Amino acid sequence: MARRKEPSPDTRVPLSEERVLRAAIGLADECGIESLSMRELGRRLEVEAMSLYNHVANKDDILDGMVDLVVGEIDLPSDEVGWKEAMRTRAISARDVFSRHPWVSILMDSRERSGPARMRYLDWVIGTLRRAGFSIDQAAMAFSVIDSYVYGFGRQQLNMSAGSDTSFEEMAEAFMRAIPVDEFPYLTEMVVDYALKSGYDDSADFAFGLDLILDGLERFLESRQIP
Repeated sequence: MARRKEPSPDTRVPLSEERVLRAAIGLADECGIESLSMRELGRRLEVEAMSLYNHVANKDDILDGMVDLVVGEIDLPSDEVGWKEAMRTRAISARDVFSRHPWVSILMDSRERSGPARMRYLDWVIGTLRRAGFSIDQAAMAFSVIDSYVYGFGRQQLNMSAGSDTSFEEMAEAFMRAIPVDEFPYLTEMVVDYALKSGYDDSADFAFGLDLILDGLERFLESRQIP
C-alpha cells in the first residue's frame, strides 16, 4: 500500500509586495520606524535581504507602501453624511489608526510620492470641505487645523506613555507627591479632581477639542454664507 506523501515542512507563503509591506508595518509597530532595514525585514520574513528587491525597489519604496496601506485603514464616510460629521468620523478614525501605528504620522506628510490610498484620502478630505462651501484656500486651512490637532494630540499621548507602563493615575499620584501642594493650588485641584477622581479619558479629551474646532469651522462657514 502506497504511503501518502507528507507536506514539506519548508512550505511557506510566497513572498509578495504586500507581504513585505505588512511585515515592515509589523516591525515598525513593534520596534519603531528606526528599526526598519532591509536586513531586519529579511530576517523577519526568513529570506535573504536581496530577495526583497524582487518585490520592492528600495527602502523608500517600502516606506511609501507602508504609508499607503496604513492610510487605507482610515474610515472615510459616504457623501450621505454631513461634512461636519464626516470630518469628525475621519479624525477619530485617523487618531485610532495613528495610535496603532505611531510612526505613520511622522511619515504622513514627508513622503514625496503618494500611493492610491493616500491620494483617495487627500482628495476625499478636500472634496468634503469644498462641497460644504469652503473656498479652496479655506479648505486648505481647515484641513491643516484639523490634522494639526489630530497629529499633535497623538504625539502628546505618545510622549506621555513613552518608555513607561505606568498608568495615568499612577503618574498623577507620583506627581502629587513631588510638588508642594500649598504653593500650586490650581494645579493640585486639576490633578486631584480631574485626573484622580474622574479618571482621565483620552477619547473624551480628544472629542472635546475636535468638536471645538469643527464648531468653529461651522460658524466660520455660516458667517461667509450670510448675504
